[in-house]
Amino acid sequence: MNYQRYSRIPEVNLDKRTWPGKVIDKAPMWCSVDLRDGNQALEVPMNLEQKLEFFQFLVDRGFKHIEIGFPAASDTDYNFCRELIDNNLIPDDVAIQVLTQSRPHIIEKTIDAVYGAKNVIIHLYNSTSTLQRDVVFGFDRKQCLDLAVEGARLIKEYTSDDNSGTNWIYEYSPESYSSTEPDFAVEICDAVAEVFAPTPEKKLIINLPETVEYTLPNVYADMVEYFCNNTKWRDSIIVSLHTHNDRGTGVAASELGLLAGADRIEGTLFGNGERTGNVDIITLAVNMMMQGVDPELDFANINSCVEVYERCTSMQVGPRHPWAGKLVFTAFSGSHQDAINKGKKKMEERNSQIWNVPYLPVDPADLGRDYEPIIRINSQSGRGGIAYVMEEYFGVMLPKSFQKDFLSVIKTETDSNETELLPQQVFELFDDYYINVGTPYALNRFTEHALGDKKSEVEADITDCGKEVKIKGMGKGLLDAFVNAFAEYTGTKFSIEMYSEHAMKSGTDSAAITYIEIKRETDGKVFLGAGVSSSVTKSSVRAIISAYNRMIKE
Repeated sequence: MNYQRYSRIPEVNLDKRTWPGKVIDKAPMWCSVDLRDGNQALEVPMNLEQKLEFFQFLVDRGFKHIEIGFPAASDTDYNFCRELIDNNLIPDDVAIQVLTQSRPHIIEKTIDAVYGAKNVIIHLYNSTSTLQRDVVFGFDRKQCLDLAVEGARLIKEYTSDDNSGTNWIYEYSPESYSSTEPDFAVEICDAVAEVFAPTPEKKLIINLPETVEYTLPNVYADMVEYFCNNTKWRDSIIVSLHTHNDRGTGVAASELGLLAGADRIEGTLFGNGERTGNVDIITLAVNMMMQGVDPELDFANINSCVEVYERCTSMQVGPRHPWAGKLVFTAFSGSHQDAINKGKKKMEERNSQIWNVPYLPVDPADLGRDYEPIIRINSQSGRGGIAYVMEEYFGVMLPKSFQKDFLSVIKTETDSNETELLPQQVFELFDDYYINVGTPYALNRFTEHALGDKKSEVEADITDCGKEVKIKGMGKGLLDAFVNAFAEYTGTKFSIEMYSEHAMKSGTDSAAITYIEIKRETDGKVFLGAGVSSSVTKSSVRAIISAYNRMIKE
């Protein structure tokens, strides 16, 4: 790779950084920019109906700041502003945010677009990075600063004369903040603040965009802390972050930026945005939830979030997208499946209200996800996963010997067909291999006679390759008597090595399942079989025949 063409981005000289020792213990102010930053990045931008639906969806999720467009840039954005305002679609506690460049006619049209709204954030920006000043605008520092100050002055002038009763909130972004000299970024932001004259009671939003992500998230955090430490207006400004995801660390940059002193986050649902996208607010919010912090946004039904987002934007949420992808709560690995199964059972045993399950950092149910897809069976699955599926779906609690033996059946099936097995297919395989295996021998009926001293006599009608025969035997209880009768008829001696039974919870009309291990006397080899019936005694006898049929098919 041609790495010689690139130079390292200079880092901030922050000697006494404090952010590494801090924690996120409260939600920031949230601002969705889906309808502006996100919308401009779509191949086909949202139409008016889609924007209206998406706006209401954002309101329902709990957003109080929503950037709705760049009204001076297009009639679509302008008309959307008026649609919201003229039809009283903006709740009283929600502020709409509109973007404007530092140009008189754009500022004037922007303010005209939001006339009559109750709460409006006027978001002024101009590019301040060294690169853009050089190659795009041909500006020196003073020209860049003067442009920002003049824009702020015009906004202040226009809004001061407004008699509509609007609560004006001012915001300024030194675009490409993370690529701007830190001292100059502070200088230009302070100059803008001087114009707006914020107070602790009526604060100015200073947004510090990582418009293009060039460097490590810790460097961005250093820049945020540098700004917080050096601005003269810290007690009168809301420090906002707007990170992009070019290096794939937009979430980390925002989280570290919060540690560094930021108060507010601008981002989009599922990270939609230019290039690799904006920071994903859903990921940030769920990350907070899993640390026991209330994110103050509602994503408790993540599937509906995906549905609305995909329908309105025509974008797709990937199967491995954090928290929302269809496979993120799914385990195929055997060791993962076993740990999840044991973790859930341990929580039930302890009646714990605190979620603590290996490989599942959050409870899927807290995001409105079902438990059904958590463990899925393929060639990588293990005993724990198979046991989970059989118990969760069909109420079949496999003994360990059955788990081990059945695993080889599953491996053979999935390897040969190169496919995943659905729960019903797993059960059908178990049924075919272990339950009521009816050839060559099958049970028709039996009668037990108690002989006293815990002895029994059994008379049974069985089928041998379709021919009905009668067998008879005695022993210590029903099963021993039946084993003796059956062994005498077949001429093969065997004994019961393991017996287990339980009531089945679901998946069949039968009430009980019995698991049997029999050992052949001649070589000591063990064979497994199971029986299902509404009668425990009948399921036990059927299990013996199933195990024997499997033995002679060896």
